Amino acid sequence: MSESSLAEILRSRGLRLTAQRQLILQAVLDLGHATPEQVHTAVREVAAGVNITTIYRTLELLERLGLVTHTHLSHGSPTYHAAGEDQHVHLVCRDCGAIDEIDPELLRPLADQVASQRGFRVDIGHVSLFGVCVRCENGDQK
Repeated sequence: MSESSLAEILRSRGLRLTAQRQLILQAVLDLGHATPEQVHTAVREVAAGVNITTIYRTLELLERLGLVTHTHLSHGSPTYHAAGEDQHVHLVCRDCGAIDEIDPELLRPLADQVASQRGFRVDIGHVSLFGVCVRCENGDQK
């Protein structure tokens, strides 16, 4: 997202574009999937004075603005990624923590079956599957 686009979105809500907001959004975009702590680490490389509270508050603001979204990939902190991305299912390696993505349509038959049998509509784009990635399975950990 360009700086001018972010500025326009913020202005339309009566907010202003700050360097911190731009840095935090850029960190999420650059990292792909990131916890607030990972965003904090990335932002501090450029602006050492940004504290973790600012990161959390800004991520919440960016989510309210529809620029980022989060999911819970474990019992820890939420993981943020750009909201403009296509929906995807997260594949999370329990050994190395790697996160991969698959097309949510792979789960469509299961979601349809759950809907017909249980009357429950699955939000496929918010699903995370946990297991072991091929690198860890083969002993080729990072």
